[in-house]
Amino acid sequence: MERARKIKLIAFDVDGTLTPGTLLFGPEGEAYKAFNVRDGMGMALAHGMGFKIGFITGRTSPTVEARGHELKTDFMEMGVMDKVTALENVMKRWNLTWEETAFMGDDLNDLPVFQRCGLSACPSDACIENKNSADFVSALPGGQGAARELIEMVLRSQGRWKEAVDYFLGLSEK
Repeated sequence: MERARKIKLIAFDVDGTLTPGTLLFGPEGEAYKAFNVRDGMGMALAHGMGFKIGFITGRTSPTVEARGHELKTDFMEMGVMDKVTALENVMKRWNLTWEETAFMGDDLNDLPVFQRCGLSACPSDACIENKNSADFVSALPGGQGAARELIEMVLRSQGRWKEAVDYFLGLSEK
């Protein structure tokens, strides 16, 4: 995919994109979320290949913060109502442009970002408006490997998939 060749930063919505969109609440009101390990591996591969990776989400969550730290994400923008401005501020940190930015989101609040970013993407179970607007619609639903599929597509489009696999295998040999 031509648009994927220019990508240097990949941002993800969380609920419904990196998770199946189900919130489980504990007795103290804390929300539990399920993340997919293949999505995490994809983010680790992309990060290792020099991409800036992170989250932009409307909710604030200690669970998301813990997952972001575990994955060593470059940014975590939580409690965000205006995702366009939040992503613009993230891009400024590394002097990147919209054309160099990919974003994956599943619902209506993500559409303003879709209209600006170089590569818009959504999981297979995203709302119809996102699917109709996205440059890339994953074959997989949110929280079930959709993020990994996007990352792999970007790396393959840039001719860097083998390099990413070799990078990982080199790490695992150490």
